[in-house]
Amino acid sequence: MSLQRCIRNLRSAAALLVLLALGACAGSGPTQTADTRPGPTSSPAGATGGEQGESLIPAAALTLFEQAASSMASGDMLDAELRFKEFLLQYPGYPGAYVNLAIIHANNGNDAAASSAIDAALEIEPSHPAALNQLGMLLRRNGKFLEAEAAYLKAVTVSPDYALAHYNLGVLNELYLQRLDQALQHFEAYQAIVGNDEQVEKWISDLTRRLAANQRTANVAE
Repeated sequence: MSLQRCIRNLRSAAALLVLLALGACAGSGPTQTADTRPGPTSSPAGATGGEQGESLIPAAALTLFEQAASSMASGDMLDAELRFKEFLLQYPGYPGAYVNLAIIHANNGNDAAASSAIDAALEIEPSHPAALNQLGMLLRRNGKFLEAEAAYLKAVTVSPDYALAHYNLGVLNELYLQRLDQALQHFEAYQAIVGNDEQVEKWISDLTRRLAANQRTANVAE
């Protein structure tokens, strides 16, 4: 296996881990894990932004959502899937639950089901950052790199502090589009939001070094 392919596999694995750690509840906050305590008068975690996200739902529904998110955070994806589906039977208007299902389906390698869940989320809220991020990941896995970039960019346009989309833009630009300068910008944006990710900090240092070397080479060529 080539060094480049090895690096790509490692970073793809890292991207999945960040997805599960930061995006489990499909919220827009970059440091959220599965949110089991959204509060009795708030919408479910990641439901929507804007006015729809201010809608109130019964405490029983919040409890069901929290149980599903808790199962997802603990790694019991089958239980989480069943609970999110039960939630959506009663409250189909919350895209965050569909995004969580998309994450579960993607984790199981079922891209068709993941795509359907993403479509359902975006039909409710076309600018839902977590749904757009999941769309980008699905497109990237299927080799549609420019379409993936467009989805990620829409996510960070809607929610500039959505760290996971910046992370994925960094991975996409470095490993797939070979745009080192843009990769660096998005990794730096991610780092500014999350604080201190040691692995990403190493990537930032590496990209900075490579870009400086490229600039020196270009100067010599002139």
